[in-house]
Amino acid sequence: MPITIGIPFYNAEKYLLDAIKSVFAQTHQNWELILIDDGSTDNSLEIAKSVKDKRVRVYSDGKNKKLATRLNEIIQLAKYDIIARMDADDLMSPTRLEKQLKVLLDNPKIDLVSTGLYSVTNNLKPIGVRWHYSNTISYKDLLHKKGCGVVHAAILGRKSWFIRNPYDTVLKIAQDYELWIRASYKKDFKIFLMQEPLYYYREESSTTSKKILLAYSYDRDIYMKYGGNKNSQLIIKSLIKTGIIKILSSVNKVDLLLKKRSKQIKDEKLLSILDNEIKIIKKTKIPTL
Repeated sequence: MPITIGIPFYNAEKYLLDAIKSVFAQTHQNWELILIDDGSTDNSLEIAKSVKDKRVRVYSDGKNKKLATRLNEIIQLAKYDIIARMDADDLMSPTRLEKQLKVLLDNPKIDLVSTGLYSVTNNLKPIGVRWHYSNTISYKDLLHKKGCGVVHAAILGRKSWFIRNPYDTVLKIAQDYELWIRASYKKDFKIFLMQEPLYYYREESSTTSKKILLAYSYDRDIYMKYGGNKNSQLIIKSLIKTGIIKILSSVNKVDLLLKKRSKQIKDEKLLSILDNEIKIIKKTKIPTL
């Protein structure tokens, strides 16, 4: 079955080619790749246009419309009924699409499939690994952010679900969390969470105090709307977390949060798989100008 893969990008010249290589390295090769520029001012667009393969489409209108708008545009542009997404500075396991697609096709009542992840440095050195403690997640667990939750950039799902549940384009950050809460609130969030780490998240420079604090502020808006009689409790918890981040930021220790998010990789088999798959991706050749 064909899959549409969508990668929105903004000033991602340093890592975009790696992300594209990981698409070409997939064991499942029946796909189209949509690369959509969000007004980049570096060489990202030139890199995207340099890929010469009939399965790859590049879109750019020169505007900076932010992530949520671009994700909605990918849904509208997609040719196929199954859509996968990833971020422009990350990579995915060569078996990611094959394994996720099998889960989706074997479970016709499921709309979405996500995976576990490896947290890696900008140079793809392992930081840790994480996955949700269960294959499912409840509305309550989403609200309380219990467990590792849903890996947004590792989502593969049915186009019909994304059409029913578009991203909120008002939000600059936390678009994924708001979407999960909103869909779960209306009982339209049938998701399977694979625990296998099939996504490689460059987390080293993406977790900044500014982004975290902004996300927490949006979280509080979400709690006001969907938290019900628990919204006060959730908001207080968020404010406490905000205070902790401010303290960590003042002493340049926000990286402690990054280390806490993921488990240290002690399993030599996991380390071997990660190392081998990164080598496969790096060696993958793509047709370019």
